Amino acid sequence: MHSPIDSRWSLTGKLALVTGASKGIGAAVAQELLQLGVTVLAVARQPETLQHQVQHWQQQGLPAHAIAADVSQAAGRAAVLEATGKLGQQLHILVNNVGTNIRKPTTAYSPAEYQQLMATNLESVFGLCQGAHPLLKAAGGASIVNVASVAGLIALRTGSIYGMTKAAMTQLGRNLAVEWAADGIRVNTVAPWYIRTPLAETVLQNPEYLAEVVSRTPMRRVGEPEEVSAAVAFLCMPAASYITGQCLSVDGGFLVNGF
Repeated sequence: MHSPIDSRWSLTGKLALVTGASKGIGAAVAQELLQLGVTVLAVARQPETLQHQVQHWQQQGLPAHAIAADVSQAAGRAAVLEATGKLGQQLHILVNNVGTNIRKPTTAYSPAEYQQLMATNLESVFGLCQGAHPLLKAAGGASIVNVASVAGLIALRTGSIYGMTKAAMTQLGRNLAVEWAADGIRVNTVAPWYIRTPLAETVLQNPEYLAEVVSRTPMRRVGEPEEVSAAVAFLCMPAASYITGQCLSVDGGFLVNGF
């Protein structure tokens, strides 16, 4: 029997954990979920920036909570999971969005830079998925969405380590989708192209580079954070209940643009 249309498109009453939630795509995802009736625990490293953002949501009457933590570190992940547990014994949505980049030729990376990128972009995702599993399983129908990148699907000028981490995130999603399906946990990935965020602005502020990006994008523009957050929200909804292990590119047609 099919569920009513309104319940298939509703997330009211759910609990979500969103990393990198103080700005950019993470903030857009948190706000999207909040406006859909989800209680959100927002995570970011910088307490002042995070608290400012969360207070903004709270002033709108939205059920937002904050915890400042560095999820690239085991201690930070433990603190986040403890805070999540205090909000409820179930976790319905986990959005692994936190990420960073250092753009260099492969031969120019130091071991410390390699470790930083791997810990922030990949170890944080694996560790939070692993640690959150009991809470997600207890929900009896949960969704993980990893925010990767088209850089994990095709060679770009973003640096080899960044591309490696994003490709690994996508593959982790496939593996967990199969392994955790019996636990009622769906796992999907979104892979954005250039989105107007603070991280992307470091290169998009170059007019020549921006023009080249736009020229390679069939929709002839850079994406907006809300266009990624809408895709994330859909993948979390009951309406997406038969979708798992997938990677959805949010790229204005970039990946399918041949000659």
